[in-house]
Formats: sequence, structure tokens, C-alpha cells
Amino acid sequence: MSLVMLFFALLFMGGWPAALTALGYAVATLVRVRSLDWVRSEGHPAVRLLVPTPAYRRFDVALAVTALLADLWFISLVVTFGSDGIFTEGWMGYPGMMDPAGQTYQADAVNALRTTAWWTFGTAALCRCWITAGVQLCVLPSAAWWIGSFDTYYR
Repeated sequence: MSLVMLFFALLFMGGWPAALTALGYAVATLVRVRSLDWVRSEGHPAVRLLVPTPAYRRFDVALAVTALLADLWFISLVVTFGSDGIFTEGWMGYPGMMDPAGQTYQADAVNALRTTAWWTFGTAALCRCWITAGVQLCVLPSAAWWIGSFDTYYR
């Protein structure tokens, strides 16, 4: 097993507790700032809506870190399970053919990453979490492109 695969395997095993811890911190931040203003009281109405207050920005940063950790866990899940007989990349080692039914795994994984990216981006943008929306637009589509570029046993 190469060092890169060891990294993805460790991220897969340890990523979910890190994401849950970050989610707990984001919820604690939300509870701490819930009594503060979330919308600016002065300025043009569009600016008041689009520019968050410092309290809301703290929550957005905590949520962005949570989303980033969850995204990394999701990506490591796809790569770790795909290395078990579907992907043939040199840095994954050569596990041999183990999954004869995995012909659609790569396409399904790419579609899942893209769908997750657009749904989470839409939710974050609807909730005015601009930093989180940016993280979702940068990380998951890039990972979908990267995973889509892997060679498989089937093509």
C-alpha cells in the first residue's frame, strides 16, 4: 500500500469523528451567537441581506470547516472503496480484480459527489453561508473531476 492510499484510509477511518466534532463546534457557535444580530441594521437592504454580521460569519466559518472535513471524509470513502478492485492507479497499489460488478462505481461516485456539491451549495447559499457555499463549490466538483479521471479495470 502506498503512502497516499494510507493517507486516504486513515482519513476514511478518522474523518467522521473529526467532522462530527466540527459539527458540534458549529452547533455550539450557533447557540452562542443566536442572541446576536444576524442581519445588519444599517445600509442598503441588499447589503444588509448579503453581508453577514460578525456573529453570523463566525458560524459560517465553523460550518465551512465542518463541510470541508465531511467532504474530505466523503472523498476518502470513494477512493478507499474504489481501490478495492475498481481503480487501477499506480499509487493505489495493485489489489487485483475483486469487484466484477463495479462497472458503474466510478460514474455513480462522480454523480454522487456532484449532486452533493450542488445540494449543499444551494442550501448554504439559501442560508447566506457564503464561505460554506464557496467551500462546497471548490472541493466536491474538483474531487469529482479528479476521481472521474482515474483509470478503471473497465475502460
